[in-house]
Amino acid sequence: MGTNGSTMLEPLRQGLPPLDPAAVSNAASCALPPRYEAVREARRFTRRTLDGWDTGDRFDDVCLVVSELVTNALRHALPADTPRHDERHGPVRLHLMRWTERLVCAVRDPSHDSPVARETDDFSAESGRGLFLVDSFSDSWGWHPLAGTLNGKVVWALFRI
Repeated sequence: MGTNGSTMLEPLRQGLPPLDPAAVSNAASCALPPRYEAVREARRFTRRTLDGWDTGDRFDDVCLVVSELVTNALRHALPADTPRHDERHGPVRLHLMRWTERLVCAVRDPSHDSPVARETDDFSAESGRGLFLVDSFSDSWGWHPLAGTLNGKVVWALFRI
């Protein structure tokens, strides 16, 4: 939990917004199992982490975005044959990082497919509005394929705090 942010961020760094990794004041991450309950676990982890960092005032926005990013990763980024009960190493990982006035949540998944915001006028449609919500509730977001030996990509969202 209290690991040095910059070492943990090394594989993510290229994909993250241009913030100085050495200036990370807090970083936390958790592996998420390939099951839909992982969304609830991600929310709980986010609440505990933000409370600990005293940034709970943005909790609702951050939590909504975390939920969408994790849901997208579980729904679209896992191969269909991923065992849904493999607890040991979650294929999806949530990272939360805090700078003085910025908070970044990043979700890593094993797929190289770019996240696509579906053009939809039907706002009751569950699927496809996730990235619209991410865009609406965060201050900026983006994604990046992972470099080096890690497969997959990182989708991140940034919040001003």
